Amino acid sequence: MVVETLEQFLQEGRLSALMWEVCQQQAQDRSPELQETLLSKIVCLPDHVSNKLQGKNPPVFFPQNYFPLLGSAIIQVLQKISDSLRGGSDCSISFVSHVLGKVCIHGRQKEILSVLVPHLTDVTKSDCIWQRICWRLVECVPDRWMEAVVLGFVQRASGADVLSRLLGNLVVKNKKAQFVMTQKLLLLQYGYTTAVLQNVLGYLSLDSLRRALLIKVLQELLETWGSSSAVKHSPAEQQQYISKAILICLSHLKEPEIESCRQELLASMMAGVKCHLDSSLPQIRRLGMIVAESISLKINTDGPVLKFQYEEDNETRELKSLLVQTPPCSVVPSLPDDDRNERADAALPVVLESNEKPHRAAPVMPDEESDAELDSDDDLIPYDMSEDKELKTTKAPVYIRDCIEVLTGSDDVDKWDATIKALENLIQKNPAATREVSVELAKILLHLEEKTCIEGFAELRQRAQVAVLITDPIPVAQYLTSQFYSLNYSLRQRMDILDVLVLAAQEMSYPKIRGKNKHSGAQKPCIQLLPGSDSSKDWRRIVNERIKSKTRRFAKGQSEVKQGSVPNEFNSIAGHFFFPLIQNFDRPLSTFDLLGEDHFVLGRLAHTLAILMYLAVNAMAVTTMGKALLEFVWALRFHTDSYVRQGLLSCISSILLGVPTEHLLEDMTEELLETQSWLADVVEKDPDGDCRRLALQNLLLMENLKKKLETVPF
Repeated sequence: MVVETLEQFLQEGRLSALMWEVCQQQAQDRSPELQETLLSKIVCLPDHVSNKLQGKNPPVFFPQNYFPLLGSAIIQVLQKISDSLRGGSDCSISFVSHVLGKVCIHGRQKEILSVLVPHLTDVTKSDCIWQRICWRLVECVPDRWMEAVVLGFVQRASGADVLSRLLGNLVVKNKKAQFVMTQKLLLLQYGYTTAVLQNVLGYLSLDSLRRALLIKVLQELLETWGSSSAVKHSPAEQQQYISKAILICLSHLKEPEIESCRQELLASMMAGVKCHLDSSLPQIRRLGMIVAESISLKINTDGPVLKFQYEEDNETRELKSLLVQTPPCSVVPSLPDDDRNERADAALPVVLESNEKPHRAAPVMPDEESDAELDSDDDLIPYDMSEDKELKTTKAPVYIRDCIEVLTGSDDVDKWDATIKALENLIQKNPAATREVSVELAKILLHLEEKTCIEGFAELRQRAQVAVLITDPIPVAQYLTSQFYSLNYSLRQRMDILDVLVLAAQEMSYPKIRGKNKHSGAQKPCIQLLPGSDSSKDWRRIVNERIKSKTRRFAKGQSEVKQGSVPNEFNSIAGHFFFPLIQNFDRPLSTFDLLGEDHFVLGRLAHTLAILMYLAVNAMAVTTMGKALLEFVWALRFHTDSYVRQGLLSCISSILLGVPTEHLLEDMTEELLETQSWLADVVEKDPDGDCRRLALQNLLLMENLKKKLETVPF
């Protein structure tokens, strides 16, 4: 009976009458205890009913139905307050603010604000009294609930101008709201959409009293962006979030403001771009380049600006589009973040076209002059030269020693090109001759520089190095690993050594695959078949496939001869690849410091060791390799660079997959227990998402090994 009465009370709209009565009593300072009790009962009514009825409550008491109903009741009360103010009567809005704040802090912003915000957006467009009511509604929310209310309005406002109408100068009047909008939303959290950032920063820019906060926010964002500690320890998602906020701030700056803080912007740009370019992660380096370009564009409107080379993708275009302000009316509340970015992208070409029109109009000539110039050429028909081919051909050397002479001393550019293109195939066809000069050839290829603009030079050189290493693995591997820690090599050459070792190990670990793809890898970068050049084989293949598909066979024998099994060539020589690389990582050289500024190469080394460990899964030395690699990981496990930590976690995966389970338990029990504790710590505390994911995968691998041992009968 009581539930039915409550249900009728709600459906007849008596909730708004109750709140209006409390608002009138508040104006006369009556019974604050009764108001607190009513506040609790109104906000928590669905919980009370559900507790009494044990989940068998009517639909009107479901939270998804009750709180929109409460939002409609608040709108009715605000309407009565508006009418009362217009009639000259006094009333209080404080109780309604308390109801709104308590509902939001209970996590029901979506249900109540989805009703309130659209209505308030509509009525505040041209009515100053409604604007004042809305401002007071938010200002009277207690500080303990202010954050939830502000976040709700920021996320559901359809644009910065709407947010300005709804909140007024709340960020100036209320310290809690100021902290939320200028600190917590921008610097302490990073899970909000680009639209939320545009709302907050656009709101700060729309009033002269708030623009000082915009400049302050930009300075704090640039300080965080330019901090080397923040770049090292913050996740990539947060750095992207801060970069977006900086670009949006820059789009709202006016020329006098830029002039007043030009030197600060320049200093922040120089410090920040250095920190980002020092990062091992390509995404972080690219973020630094984009933000530095944008700052340079703003502070050097007349002079030269910074310009970096990086790959253009959707993320890059989205970031650059944030520098261009979109009209307030173009932001629609129901659109997701991606659609807003597309609209911003669409606005960018319009601005560019308008800037380019004066330049395009200058060289246009009158029609009469252009016709007169072309009259004499109208009757000339150009020759079709599309099928013409260059007659000059240069033969590549047929002996390995001739190749060495060409690569070291020949000035014939065409012969040099032909040699580098044919070198891999020549090495594979002449293994005996290659072994005689393998180390010398490896040295030449390691130091070889491009003489001409040959297509795919880096890949051709790398494939030749791999072929030499596969042909004579032990001497060449000893040479390359010794040169990795030698003086007077660039970082690029050291990383080339690591790449060659990995590629050669992969090909020797999978000999069948290497046999199938022996020639295709060398031909890919330098030979392009003309269309129709192999037509006879094409039509024969098509006919054979058609016959094969139409033919019914009742007993089908072996149609293809299977390739015989081949032993894993890498197992016997894995130690020559692995141990020289791992033994000198902690010895700094005058030009090479893995534990210092050359941490990017350290990350590549860790990934290389992980791959070599995984490929040596059945080698005799795999247990010794696993022990050495675990010591390597343990020495570097607290490295500040996320790319290095990712490599170390990959090493753990390779150890768990490569070392036999019984050897892991017999020889590395204590180390594995310590590693498990460290992995659990990484899962909980590491700021990098990839590191957390890899650590979790390793813990699952350990758990699977444990279950596997439990099922083995003794």
